[in-house]
Amino acid sequence: MTATLCEHRPSGVDAIRSARKRNSRRTRIVIPSLAVAVVGLFMVSVLLGSFTVTIPDFFRLLGGAEIPGATFIVMEHKLPRAVIAVLIGVAFGVSGTIFQTMLRNPLASPDIIGISYGASASAVFAIVVFGAAGATVSIAALVGALVVAAAIYALSRRGGVAGYRLILVGIGFAAIMTAVVNYLMTRTDVTTAQEALVWVTGSLNSSNWSRVSILGASLVLLLPIATALSRNLRGLEMGDDAAAGLGVPVERSRLGLILVGVALAAVATAAAGPVAFIAFLSGPIARRALGGKASLTAAAMVGALIVLAADFVAANMIPNVSLPVGVITGAMGAPFLLWLLVSTNRNGTAG
Repeated sequence: MTATLCEHRPSGVDAIRSARKRNSRRTRIVIPSLAVAVVGLFMVSVLLGSFTVTIPDFFRLLGGAEIPGATFIVMEHKLPRAVIAVLIGVAFGVSGTIFQTMLRNPLASPDIIGISYGASASAVFAIVVFGAAGATVSIAALVGALVVAAAIYALSRRGGVAGYRLILVGIGFAAIMTAVVNYLMTRTDVTTAQEALVWVTGSLNSSNWSRVSILGASLVLLLPIATALSRNLRGLEMGDDAAAGLGVPVERSRLGLILVGVALAAVATAAAGPVAFIAFLSGPIARRALGGKASLTAAAMVGALIVLAADFVAANMIPNVSLPVGVITGAMGAPFLLWLLVSTNRNGTAG
């Protein structure tokens, strides 16, 4: 009997080691591939489109050269727009993955559970009621996201935060915030409503270097915190009891992850509005690419890819018209959401 166990034990260990090697090899291939794709699509967004510029001219512009027409269009419009696209993609991708992994539900992303809607309602309120503009609107969006997230957490916390309860409370808040936005839009003039519409769909049309600097500084602060807190994310993914058995401080870890996830979604929304479905799509796509493993790095790159691709289509699909990027991401995300709801219901794994 003992001999038989000894004979079988090495094969089991070898299988585990082999699986780990395959996963490690897959990660080493996927992450660099995503990075190359992000760089390539970033260059496409800057160099091509309605106004094209050659690669040598682009590097001349970066070096400070003055090229009539190209200097303004590339350096003051296309380049900051592409940088903002990458930054909000990273922020939304990491934020969505934190929520989805921690709560063990792909529906648990900031754009589904009401956090982005809170930012939109607050921004529209500031525009319509107080005539706010520029940085003031961004600050209002940030505050709105944080307030709504705090309310969702407080109402869903009874007996410990359960994923399905937080999602249901968040969907309720999303409905309330949508009603608030619709009411405000009907009570203002057409010009103000057009300005407020950006904060309903999400747009990169007003990107500038000031927003790049604010968003970049925010991510420099928040991403290391998210990386440090993500060490407990795998434990939380296994459930509260398993996480506690592994020595994970469940409530403290969950609260910290919620705070950083909300902050990431809030600063991205403050920079470009609630770009739909980026947080929702990035995590599941990255997980599938890695064979079922959650990765903040991969999700960040997938988010950047989605925003860059969607914005390039939005800016160039109709001649002389630059659509809000949220229109394209909404069209991309809605079918995935419907498929997810149908497949989840069929498998009986909702909540």
